[in-house]
Amino acid sequence: MRTRAQEAALILGAALFTALLAQVALSVPGSPVPITGQTLAVVLTAAALGPGRGLAAQAAYLLLGAVGLPFFAKGASGWGALAGPTGGFLVGFLPAAFLVGLAARHGYDRRWWTAVPLFLAGQLLVLVIGVSWLHVKAGLDFTTAFQKGFFPFVPGGLLKAVIAGLVMPLAWRLARPRAP
Repeated sequence: MRTRAQEAALILGAALFTALLAQVALSVPGSPVPITGQTLAVVLTAAALGPGRGLAAQAAYLLLGAVGLPFFAKGASGWGALAGPTGGFLVGFLPAAFLVGLAARHGYDRRWWTAVPLFLAGQLLVLVIGVSWLHVKAGLDFTTAFQKGFFPFVPGGLLKAVIAGLVMPLAWRLARPRAP
């Protein structure tokens, strides 16, 4: 059984990993939303930590970035980042982490052929929430919001789902106790 300090360290570590991958960011012409590594961190940490700790890790990430740490893409921070046009993508990390963690608890992250679709679903959930938020906050019609906040991110989301879908089963295989 883990202590509270160990649990907190796991949650903080996952939040820091998300912050690290947020700095891997590429601008998308015509879109306020960059392509980042954040969603890769979201699905990997959620699968590793489960629904409760995965959700807590992303909540900690959002809170730490909101209070001023340069945790969001390209070192951004503050409540404005959460309330602005890209905030929906960040807020989407919460349900994505919970649902991916829940599915992982049932073993969907243990085999690549179930892990890849799971992680792709997590990526798509973030995009759907983000596009809806972008539509409202940026005052864009839904078609334009979809063109600026969804289509450019599908190839990267698929790539991140494949990477996570290959990494997690391997990690579980390496972490399995070996017979003496």
